[in-house]
Amino acid sequence: MEISGSQMVIEALRKEGVKVVFGYPGGAMLNVYDEIYKQKHFEHILTRHEQAAVHAADGYARASGNVGVAFVTSGPGMTNAITGLATAYMDSIPLVLISAQVATTLIGTDAFQEIDSVGISRPCVKHNYLVRNVDELPRILKEAFYIAKTGRPGPVHIDIPKDVTAAVGKFVYPSDITMQTYKPNYKGNARQIKKAIEAIYDAKRPIFYLGGGVINSNAAELVRELVEELDIPVVETLMARGVMPSDHKLLLGMVGMHGSYNSNMAMSEADLMIALGARFDDRVTGKLSEFAKNAKVIHVDIDPSSIGKLVDIDFPIVGDVNNVVCSMLEIIKEKPNSTKKYKEWRDILNKYKEIHPLSYKDSDEVIKPQWVIEQVGKILKDKAVITTDVGQHQMWTAQFYPFSYPRQLITSGGLGTMGFGLPAAMGVKCAISDKVSINITGDGSILMNVQELMTAAEYNIPVINIILNNNFLGMVRQWQTFFYDKRYSATDLSVQPDFVKLVESFGGVGYKVKTKQEFEKALKDAVKANKIAMIDVCVDRYENVLPMVPAGGTLYNMILEYKE
Repeated sequence: MEISGSQMVIEALRKEGVKVVFGYPGGAMLNVYDEIYKQKHFEHILTRHEQAAVHAADGYARASGNVGVAFVTSGPGMTNAITGLATAYMDSIPLVLISAQVATTLIGTDAFQEIDSVGISRPCVKHNYLVRNVDELPRILKEAFYIAKTGRPGPVHIDIPKDVTAAVGKFVYPSDITMQTYKPNYKGNARQIKKAIEAIYDAKRPIFYLGGGVINSNAAELVRELVEELDIPVVETLMARGVMPSDHKLLLGMVGMHGSYNSNMAMSEADLMIALGARFDDRVTGKLSEFAKNAKVIHVDIDPSSIGKLVDIDFPIVGDVNNVVCSMLEIIKEKPNSTKKYKEWRDILNKYKEIHPLSYKDSDEVIKPQWVIEQVGKILKDKAVITTDVGQHQMWTAQFYPFSYPRQLITSGGLGTMGFGLPAAMGVKCAISDKVSINITGDGSILMNVQELMTAAEYNIPVINIILNNNFLGMVRQWQTFFYDKRYSATDLSVQPDFVKLVESFGGVGYKVKTKQEFEKALKDAVKANKIAMIDVCVDRYENVLPMVPAGGTLYNMILEYKE
């Protein structure tokens, strides 16, 4: 059939099973928005900023495992979306962004709201397109969804000029896609897998190092089975929190800059590291020359460019974590390893936990931020999906929330994007309506996309924002305390809005909390209210996130306490 380019966009999304799109219209995007009005094949949520539209689509994708979709217009609409694209790209999140462009006849003339969208998005997307002809639009739309969700997931950007959305062409939507230059390898090499198993059986101090790729490949259940079959201790990255239940006997905790003492010591003393879907980023490794320098390394990743990029790998396995772990389990079950073999190693790591447990000094005089996060966990447990912004509150959440399943923590890991939490939490709630969507944030981060309170109120998206309010850009202040002799340059946020009145002005509910008793009541009331909410919690201004590995430092040389 012959239809317009804008109709093709809507029809493609229908065929891809898209249920919700987050976006913001503009002149060059009007043809597409006219079709949204006419056809109503999916819910469109009008965010109040383009960055928030992409973050919301990102949160939707992380929570559901499906491709998130966002629409923006040309020029500033697209430039506002770049932070969202970069956030999704760094964390390997499947997302399709469709932007409008000026008419093809105006490209290159500095027309009103023209920008080289493909050029500026290229460094922070998996792939991008500028559509020149309406007849190629169906294929491009199909390829975009295919590329976004296959192999190592990531955002794909399609830039469509206004005259292309108006033009009429034949709509033939491909049933499948074959791309000569893009063929992800899902099945790991059998010989390499066998060698890796032999290395595991030969090891005396092995450690599992789990990354976000375990969650992206939906391999958490299989990985748990593998870990338990081998009885080997586990550390998780920030992006892998929830793969292992927080109370699992083999889970040591989070690894890296703010990882637990026993996790970091395990990485430092291991003789074999089994890395599954992890990318060895600097927040995990610290000083590369000292990172796990006595360990042989097995690395399983679907992205061949990640293997050996930063760390020398002894047993590289290119493949999907899910498939490779399945193959490993088959071999192990045929020839089981002795479960008592690593007991001495586990005892050493348990001793490290006893010596320096993950803890904080609680107080009845001032609310500690760690206590708040623990209380949220005690009250809501697995009923909540937690998003965060970026800073101290993010690290405390990763350390102290009792995560029990994958996709329960939604956070910006690679890019570290302040302002991510609220729009991402909206995306989470749209994806998983039966969970409580909690955004744990700071008094700096929440203001970055605070306009989305209006979006949440209009569309009845009940997100509970818990502000750990210390009147500081907390993590920056902590670095200034430790490394800049307390010169608190441009980090004091003592001048603040009344957050309760602010959320109420948008139609939500707000709570000012100064005592522990007030917090428990506020949280329960906010859940019951079932609408956009803010709980402004006054916490200890100078509390630090510990342990801490200084940037460029070694994992075995952590700051365990702050001394004046």
